[in-house]
Amino acid sequence: MKKDIEIPTVKNVYIAVVKEWNKEFTSHDWNSYIINDQDVPIEMVLVVTKGYDKERKTSLLRHGIGTVKAKSSAKIEMLQEELFGMNNEFAVTFFIENTLYDKKYIFRKNTINENAFQDIPILEQRGVLIT
Repeated sequence: MKKDIEIPTVKNVYIAVVKEWNKEFTSHDWNSYIINDQDVPIEMVLVVTKGYDKERKTSLLRHGIGTVKAKSSAKIEMLQEELFGMNNEFAVTFFIENTLYDKKYIFRKNTINENAFQDIPILEQRGVLIT
C-alpha cells in the first residue's frame, strides 16, 4: 500500500532569513520568508515553525500564508537572535493545483549569521537560504 502512494518532490520553493532595517523601531530585525521561484502560484500555504536543541524547545507557531504568487515571496515571521543557537525548523505545506506538497527546512544551530549570507532569489537581498 505505501508503495502506491506518490509523494511529490518540492522544487524551487525556499526559506530565507534576512536582516532588514525596521524604520519604526530603528533597529535591524531578522525576518524569515517563503520564496516561490516557480512559474505557478502555490496555494493554501501553511508554515509551522519551531526551535529546538537537546535541552529546550520553543512553542510551535502556525502561519497561514495563503497564496504565494509565482516568482514572489511572503514574510513568515521575525526571528529573535537568541534562537540562532538552536535548530530552527520550518515545516511547509502547500498545494499546486490539486496536489499537496510538504517539506521541512531546517536551519541548523548557529548557521543563521552574516558570514553565511548569499544572494537570495526573488527578494533581491542578501541572507541565509535553505533550498
